[in-house]
Amino acid sequence: NLTDNDFETLLPLASKETKAAKMMAGEQAIFKLFSLGVVTNRDEWVYDDNHKALTAKINFLIDAYNHELNQSAKPQTSDKATTIKWTRAVKTDLENGIRYKFDSTAIKQACYRPFVKRDLYFHKNLNEMQYQLPSIFGKGDVQNSCIVITDATAQKPWMACAVEQIADLHFVGAAAGTVCIPLHRLDSNLILADNITDWALEQFNQHYAPASGQDPTARSISKEAIFHYCYAVLHNPAYREKYAQNLKREFPRIPFYTDFWRWADWGAQLMALHIGYEAVPPFALTRTDQPDTKARAAGLAPKAQLKADPAAGTITLDTETTLHGIPPTAWSYKLGNRSALDWVLDQYKERKPKDPTIREKFDTYRFADYKDKVIDLLARVTSVSVQTVAITEAMRASTR
Repeated sequence: NLTDNDFETLLPLASKETKAAKMMAGEQAIFKLFSLGVVTNRDEWVYDDNHKALTAKINFLIDAYNHELNQSAKPQTSDKATTIKWTRAVKTDLENGIRYKFDSTAIKQACYRPFVKRDLYFHKNLNEMQYQLPSIFGKGDVQNSCIVITDATAQKPWMACAVEQIADLHFVGAAAGTVCIPLHRLDSNLILADNITDWALEQFNQHYAPASGQDPTARSISKEAIFHYCYAVLHNPAYREKYAQNLKREFPRIPFYTDFWRWADWGAQLMALHIGYEAVPPFALTRTDQPDTKARAAGLAPKAQLKADPAAGTITLDTETTLHGIPPTAWSYKLGNRSALDWVLDQYKERKPKDPTIREKFDTYRFADYKDKVIDLLARVTSVSVQTVAITEAMRASTR
C-alpha cells in the first residue's frame, strides 16, 4: 500500500488542525469545518418515508421512555422495558431524570442514502450523535450545499456526492462513515459564514494570477468557484485512480489543473445534478404492464421485486410492471459499491423491520404506495447517471 506520487504537495481539502485553529493564521486547508453524518443508532425508529407514521413512532418511543422515568425517583437501566431502542445516550438521560417531549418541528427531510430522502426526527434526545451538523444545518432547517465523502476508514470504495440537507453517517451503507464538508457554516450567532478559508482563496488566486496583458475582464476566482472546482476534481476518474491508496488513509488533497474555470464549471454542473436530481428531466424509459391476475383475484397488490438487469437495460418493479431502455452507462455511476439506480431499488424494497416493536406495531411500508414515485425517481436518476458519466469521461480525456 505504499505510494509514490505528489499527493503531499497538493492542497489539503480539510484537516483537524485547521478545524481546531483559533486564529486565521492556523488555517491552512481549503475548508474550515467538517462533520460526520448523523448517527441515530435507531434508524427504524427515527426515519420514515411517511410523516404521520414517523410521528406515531416517536410519540410511542417517548411515552415508553417517560413511563420508565416515572417508575422510580432514581430510574435504573438494568430492568428497562425492551419495547424501544435503548442506547448509551438515552440510558444516561434516564439516569439523570431528563424527561422527553415530542417536538413536531424536529421532523426534517434528510439524505438517508444516495438519491433517497426520508423524514428524520432530528433531535439530540433521540440521535446518538449529531457531531457538528447543527453548525452546518442548524436544527435541520438550513439548506447548505455540502460535499460528502466517505471517511478514510471506510471499507467500501471511495465516493463523493453533494447534498444540501442533513446526511446520515452511513450515507452509502454500513462499514462506511460519511464526512460532510459545507460551503458555509453557521457562526456563534447562527449567521451563515464562509467555510472556505481565506488562505485557500489566496492560494488559488496566486496560482491562477492573470498573466501580464491578459483580459482584465476575466472572471475572478470566488470561494463558490473553488467549491465547485474541488467537487469536480473529486469526481475525476484519473484523480481517483492515481491517489486511490491515499484516499483510503486520509482526507483528499486538491491539485491545480490547467484550466480552473473548465473544472469549476464541471463541478457546478455535477452539483446541480446531484443536489437537484428531483427536478432533472426524466430519462425516456418505456414502461410495460402485464396484469398479475392471481394477485388481483386475491385482492392483493402485485408482489414487489425491484430487480435490475443491466445487460437487458430493464428494471422489474413488481409482478406487473417493468421499465425498459436504461442505457448501459447509467449503471456505471456508482457511489460506494452500488450504482445510483441500485441505491434507489435497494431502499424501496419491502423487508421486515429488525426491531421487534417496529415489526409488530409499525410495519406499514408497502411498495405499492410509492410505486409511481419510484418510477419517476428512477427515470430522473437515470438522467443524472448518464450525464454524470458523460462529464467524468470528459474529465478523464482532459487529464490523459
